[in-house]
Amino acid sequence: MEALRFQVVGEAFKKKPLDVKAPAERPYEYFGKKVFNREKMYKYLPKDVYEKMVDVIDNGARLDRDVADAVAAGMKQWATENGVTHYTHWFQPLTEGTAEKHDSFIEHDGKGGMVEEFTGKLLVQQEPDASSFPSGGIRSTFEARGYSAWDPTSPVFIIEDTLCIPTVFISYSGEALDYKAPLKRALHAVNVAATDVCHYFDPAVKKVQSNLGWEQEYFLVDEGLYAARPDLLLTGRTLMGHDSAKNQQMDDHYFGSIPERVAAFMRDLEIQALELGVPCKTRHNEVAPNQFELAPIFEETNLAVDHNMMLMSLMKKVARKHGFRVLLHEKPFAGINGSGKHNNWSLSTDNGILLHAPGKTPEQNLRFATFIVETLMGVYKHNGLLKASIMSATNAHRLGANEAPPAIVSSFLGKQVSELLDHIETADKDFLSMTGKQGLKMDIPEIPELLIDNTDRNRTSPFAFTGNRFEFRAVGSEANCASAMIALNSAVAEALVDFKKRVDAKIPEFEKKLAGTEHSAKYHAIIDVLREDIKTCKPIRFDGNGYSDEWVIEAEKRGLDVEKSCPKIFERYLDKESIDMFESLGVMTKKELEARNEVKWETYTKKIQIEARVLGDLSMNHIIPVATHYQSALLKNVENMTDIFPIDKAEKLNARNIKIIEEIAERTSAIEKGVDELVAARKLANKIEGEHEKAIAYHDSVEPKLDEIRYQIDKLELIVDDALWPLPKYRELLFIR
Repeated sequence: MEALRFQVVGEAFKKKPLDVKAPAERPYEYFGKKVFNREKMYKYLPKDVYEKMVDVIDNGARLDRDVADAVAAGMKQWATENGVTHYTHWFQPLTEGTAEKHDSFIEHDGKGGMVEEFTGKLLVQQEPDASSFPSGGIRSTFEARGYSAWDPTSPVFIIEDTLCIPTVFISYSGEALDYKAPLKRALHAVNVAATDVCHYFDPAVKKVQSNLGWEQEYFLVDEGLYAARPDLLLTGRTLMGHDSAKNQQMDDHYFGSIPERVAAFMRDLEIQALELGVPCKTRHNEVAPNQFELAPIFEETNLAVDHNMMLMSLMKKVARKHGFRVLLHEKPFAGINGSGKHNNWSLSTDNGILLHAPGKTPEQNLRFATFIVETLMGVYKHNGLLKASIMSATNAHRLGANEAPPAIVSSFLGKQVSELLDHIETADKDFLSMTGKQGLKMDIPEIPELLIDNTDRNRTSPFAFTGNRFEFRAVGSEANCASAMIALNSAVAEALVDFKKRVDAKIPEFEKKLAGTEHSAKYHAIIDVLREDIKTCKPIRFDGNGYSDEWVIEAEKRGLDVEKSCPKIFERYLDKESIDMFESLGVMTKKELEARNEVKWETYTKKIQIEARVLGDLSMNHIIPVATHYQSALLKNVENMTDIFPIDKAEKLNARNIKIIEEIAERTSAIEKGVDELVAARKLANKIEGEHEKAIAYHDSVEPKLDEIRYQIDKLELIVDDALWPLPKYRELLFIR
């Protein structure tokens, strides 16, 4: 064991970067090479088919079968010219990953030979086995039929020799079994609701698009060290390991010089990501050692989610080529920063207006205030649901630790926006006046265009306004962004629908009051409803320190969700308000929500169960044998000292060793006792039939045992001979050479 560990560590430290040649082309020249984008469609499709496809993508027009056949033919021609032999419907089941089943193009030609075919039918729909994917009871094992259906708004792409077709995944009875289907419904809902509200300010708006810019944080470790850590291999995080004497306390890794091997990996990753259409923009060292970040230019939300799922898969493959393993677990190492995936979210119109950005006129700034306030209304009303959308067994370790936001959803706005909303709320009701139909004057200073630079940042805010968008900082690094985006876009859509309903109801009232004047009833109604909503959602606004104990008390007083138990947080999906919202918008039915919660509870239980089994195995088969072996060596040393020296001198010389021997005995005994209790708690929890109750039992009774056992092991790591310790330590895992 001694030789193996030091051989693994030594080999990791000797590694040199691969000889990756400098790109022969500029980065933008790689972009979209392996994507059937508009450029490829224009080249490979007939003109009328191309125009119909653009109408489908941009305007949601119906896709006719003859169009699908023509598109399939063009796709196949492009794909085969690029060495493709297979195709797959690429979808996102409720596993936090992606799924694919590859079929070749070949078919019998009826003459004893083979021919390559790819029809519109094969492009549009397939029938993968649905029985083995998480369904929360919607599908039984003996009911295997499920369907994947092409999403034409997300471009087809090539991975090696396979044409990948982004699809939704639904059951035989029509329920969504994936993330994409409800995401697309939520995006449609916010489009309709936001467009209706935009018509108060600009009747020419035809469409509102949800945008997403994710920031993917991740850790890299040497592949050999990773393989020597069964806990990393099986759970994605270290279940034991004492702090390194030096970790992130010197703040020298953040934005520091990127290690040569890592830079080579990043270049390789970016080139391949660009070829797949992922618009990589930013790369840098993050706060913790071995932690890095990649961020793209923002995109339409559905496409951005697909690109993030593609990137997470790609980076794992590229990392192995460079002798690394990527860790996407939110908290792979204790005592240092975890990894998040900040979701920068905004809304924009088809004529290029960012709805969360201030304008140049009072009227534009009234629109700005409207969308800020109604976003806050959605977040306030469904703050517990938004927390549930980003919660998981893995992200629970990160939230509230180091620089991650706390497990309480609140929104930081900054001084200027807060003052604007306060002014609208408290100003004299006659502060609004009209000149003609469009002239709007408000007793509110115009918001400067450079507000994006005048807004401070609050790193403890889970949902912070950053100038022209909101940054949902609580999303975990290995999560599918769709989960948070489904909840957020739905909550905002519901708030906008309610806002318009109330404004429309007030307009006739103001028309009577303002009869014979030049004042606008519409704008008076908007201001009136905004005042109501600013007061209502004020509890969600918090600009202070989200880490403080005082904030937890204050948040509870404000009626915000302060629950910390992961399984209980998931319950927010089944609140009446959540069900009513999702059903009224057509995003998800109560049956689909109940099924997804079954999956969430079951997944939580399984992850804690696996961690418990791994820790028990490592404790009994790795740690205790090594500790007792060292203890035996010390006992032999004590015995030899007693044989050689006089008793009084031997006692003095043996004092330190005897102290260590006693400590090892106490700690190994505590570990054995802890493992026994862990096994007993797990067995008791496993007898519970309901997934909800079982998950709660695992959270309350099993998970705490992991930390108790870890504490004892980490103390042993400090006293057991370093040459005997069987696992690579933090000081070895966290510093790439």
